[in-house]
Amino acid sequence: MTKHTPSDTEQIELNAIREEIDAIDADIQTLIGRRAECAQKVADIKTRGGQVEAVFYRPEREAQVLRAVKARNHSLIPNEDMARLFREIMSVCLALEQPVKVAYLGPEGSYSHACVLKQFGTSVHPYAVPSIDAVFAAVEKKHVQYGVVPVENSSEGVVKQTQKALMDTALKVTGEVDLAIHHCLLAQNPDPHALKKIVAHPQALGQCEQWLSQNLPGLVTEEVDSNAVAAQMAEADPNVGAIASEEAARLYGLKILETRIEDQKNNTTKFWVLGQEAAGPSGQDKTAMILSVPNQAGSLIRVLDSFARRRISMTRIISVPSTETRWDYIFYIDILGHREQPEVAEALTEVQAQCSYFKLLGSYPVSPLD
Repeated sequence: MTKHTPSDTEQIELNAIREEIDAIDADIQTLIGRRAECAQKVADIKTRGGQVEAVFYRPEREAQVLRAVKARNHSLIPNEDMARLFREIMSVCLALEQPVKVAYLGPEGSYSHACVLKQFGTSVHPYAVPSIDAVFAAVEKKHVQYGVVPVENSSEGVVKQTQKALMDTALKVTGEVDLAIHHCLLAQNPDPHALKKIVAHPQALGQCEQWLSQNLPGLVTEEVDSNAVAAQMAEADPNVGAIASEEAARLYGLKILETRIEDQKNNTTKFWVLGQEAAGPSGQDKTAMILSVPNQAGSLIRVLDSFARRRISMTRIISVPSTETRWDYIFYIDILGHREQPEVAEALTEVQAQCSYFKLLGSYPVSPLD
């Protein structure tokens, strides 16, 4: 292939465009610097008078900013990419106000870790813990400001450890993140048929069950605490294969034997952000609750009618058997709207009066990054 050498005219045009790019880059850098100065002023105001419990991360404010970024974007850059660029700028500026520490199911390279970076940007301080219960504990004990936990997978359903912990915690749901999950088969050995065992989180094994039975039938599988732990085990033992992410392969020096081995190609996991402070209204919000109704005819219909009469949309309802009373059920329900909106507040008051058990988990912004 002949290499193209720019003509004198082309070179002049290229130099002019490059000079324009350099000038634009200088303007962008100046504006980012001004934004950082504003962030520092916010920190000064919030800590005026020696406040030590000032709240710097406001999920509703960040959601509004990112929605505005996407709304005014008319460039060649896709909305999602433009929002991610601003997410990083906001992450750097927030770190100037206060370093944000977020607990997640580790170790590094897990999907929970990827979720933290998506929600808070790369200037966040991720804090790896060994279990979902430990995420709740880290936030409750104020070792971190926030925690991220998986709630539900599009193919495998709810995450039971998270469901159980939500019943007992005083923490509030302050945000949601939907993360596309693409599993890889990782190992030291490039031949998958030479492996003696596949390790992964139980949800990942379930999400890849058909692929494993078709491609590696009869191979022993083992459940572990996270997919990143699985990658560490594969790093230590050449006979072990792990189901984990491409990032885990990079972190732990493993070969990617197969990509996208999940059975459903639109495989997505919903995560919730947990914190001590309630999120204010952002304009596009959801409200999550847990409830149980008396074991009587029509009791659940009456609860749902409290939302329907006010034209409040329900986005999720999941029932699980109660551990307290035989044949009773606990319902996890999400609706559109913020608990401070008058019609939502009225509905919640009415619903609570009809329930034998009611717990409001929190109101939080619909994620602008999805």
